[in-house]
Amino acid sequence: METKVTWKQGLSFDGQAESGFIVPLGADPAVGGANDGFRPLELLAISLAGCTAMDVVSILQKKRQAVTAFEVHLAVDRAAEHPKVFTRAVITYAVTGQGIDEAALLRAIELSSVRYCPAQAMLGKAFPMELRYQIYADQDDGSRQLLKEKIYQPAQA
Repeated sequence: METKVTWKQGLSFDGQAESGFIVPLGADPAVGGANDGFRPLELLAISLAGCTAMDVVSILQKKRQAVTAFEVHLAVDRAAEHPKVFTRAVITYAVTGQGIDEAALLRAIELSSVRYCPAQAMLGKAFPMELRYQIYADQDDGSRQLLKEKIYQPAQA
């Protein structure tokens, strides 16, 4: 994989990957930026959430789960001092649908975390991650009802 970052001006850049897509990178005005793009660490967090999200929803679809909405929320703690690395993360999988099987969701989370998501495997060596999940049922009025909320506990070997 190859990527490049091209300087535009000040602390503004365009990032491009082999896929050809371009993402704007910027910095906070407090450090001299123009607030005109993603912060690099934001993209690292989005990459982690996106990697595991793609795995989990794909596995749920293969398991014929009736998913109508799906989100992955990521909250990271950072060190107080520079370089202000990530020190801990909480990943929450929020699945909405009808008759979502908890065992299917647990297996999807497990497969993503131990087999398929390279971002999670790589970053998990740098800081601890807590995995949580929420299962919601669609309601007739367009809302959703929380059925279950738990911390994912990997199977003990």
